Amino acid sequence: MSFDIPDDRRYQDSHEWALETETETDADGRIRIGISDFAQDELGDVVFVELPDEGEDISRGSEFGVIESIKAVSDLYAPVSGEVVAVNDDLFDAPELVNDDPFGDGWMLEVDAADADELDALLSANEYEEQVA
Repeated sequence: MSFDIPDDRRYQDSHEWALETETETDADGRIRIGISDFAQDELGDVVFVELPDEGEDISRGSEFGVIESIKAVSDLYAPVSGEVVAVNDDLFDAPELVNDDPFGDGWMLEVDAADADELDALLSANEYEEQVA
């Protein structure tokens, strides 16, 4: 089976992705975080997502939330450290967005990264593709 693995973002072994986004007020941008197409497929139908509140700090490699599907409950791990500046509230009423569009409407949170260089430690799309092959 073939999975969508956009090459505009970086990936973690635990299947979270990180995408640097530019904002009008912050030239360095923010980091948007979600889970990969592979991960949502492995989980099956997502029925619940627990995410941190805006203003909370998360640390690279640490748990930041939980995703629950009809098959399993899995922890979510932060690909970068920083302050949570946005949470996708749509997921609370429609967690299936993670299945429908994991790289778009199914994003989970945005972080003002404490160290944008942490992105360099993550897997490229090609490296991630080799991992899930």
